[in-house]
Amino acid sequence: MRTRICEMFGIEVPIFAFSHCRDVVVEVSRAGGFGVLGGGVEPEQLEIELAWIDAHAGGRPYGIDFLMPGRSAPVEDALKGEPRDLLPPAHRAFLEKVMAASGVPPLPGDEAARFQREALGRLKIRPDQHRELLDVTFRHPVKLVVSALGKPPPDLVERAHALGIKVGALVGSPEHARRQRDAGVDLVIAQGAEAGGHTGHISTMVLTPQVVDAVAPLPVLAAGGIGNGRQMAAALALGAEGVWCGSIWLATAQSELDPAIKRKIVAASSSDARITKAWSGKNNRVLASRWTEAWTKPDAPEVLQMPMQGLMTKEVMHRAGRARPEDFLSHPAGQVIGQIRSETSVRQTVMDMLTEFADAVERLDGLVK
Repeated sequence: MRTRICEMFGIEVPIFAFSHCRDVVVEVSRAGGFGVLGGGVEPEQLEIELAWIDAHAGGRPYGIDFLMPGRSAPVEDALKGEPRDLLPPAHRAFLEKVMAASGVPPLPGDEAARFQREALGRLKIRPDQHRELLDVTFRHPVKLVVSALGKPPPDLVERAHALGIKVGALVGSPEHARRQRDAGVDLVIAQGAEAGGHTGHISTMVLTPQVVDAVAPLPVLAAGGIGNGRQMAAALALGAEGVWCGSIWLATAQSELDPAIKRKIVAASSSDARITKAWSGKNNRVLASRWTEAWTKPDAPEVLQMPMQGLMTKEVMHRAGRARPEDFLSHPAGQVIGQIRSETSVRQTVMDMLTEFADAVERLDGLVK
């Protein structure tokens, strides 16, 4: 396959795989696609992850993706002084009520406060933290840096371009796409509402051609609801130069996801991947759970601003991971999970996509006389 994206990065197939698991990133790149690592970790851990990818990718290109929200609640003050519960009393009461209903005990002593401070300290959403992570990133042969939420700052674009690194951004509307184009990105990922994680409200089928037209001649990747070859063929027919896939890798053998969550994904239907603000404070499509459903009830408090809402969710997942009530376990996931019926390998998933893509194109060719 020779799309402009393939030529831009020297890859064989225009399949971009977003994952927080380095094994997935490497496997997709080695299969001829392009792995993209979710980079929201400490600089020291990012150095370890990227060094491992360098050692195992066989010289194949890969990229990294960062959250860069334009607005978020400040965290500096919360990290000063003695550990204390950072949640408003009404939100703490709601959290404990929901957890108690499933028999999940509270964290002992001041462990909740310590957990909160540690979780906030691991968040990498401020500009100074981005620079720390970029310092690590630019020491490695990364070929693409992507802003997953918000416009990349000018210094990021300048630094990346000076090193020959491309910059991309995810968007959920044509307006967002034009702003990213004006910020100097090299490619745009049009992420439809079907996608997992932070997403908008326009479907991939509608969004992709609008973004293609809005930013032409910049190349566009289509994201959201893409996990097989027919969907890939549809994306390219809409004008995309390639596809960006995330949820399809969650239940693969290389994914480091909790096995209990993998089982929920395999058993889930597409309707079990729902958009909620309860996960992070922004629209986020996740696997439905008792926690996300609790926020649809009349007694639920107002959702907190990012990152404080996400702090609540992290504590819930931490406690659920200890007590193992699987009805609480969740993860960002797109509607494509309804296609996942068993665990397979990353390489097999790529090969199946390509085989089905070829069959779909051949079928379409046969319709034209």
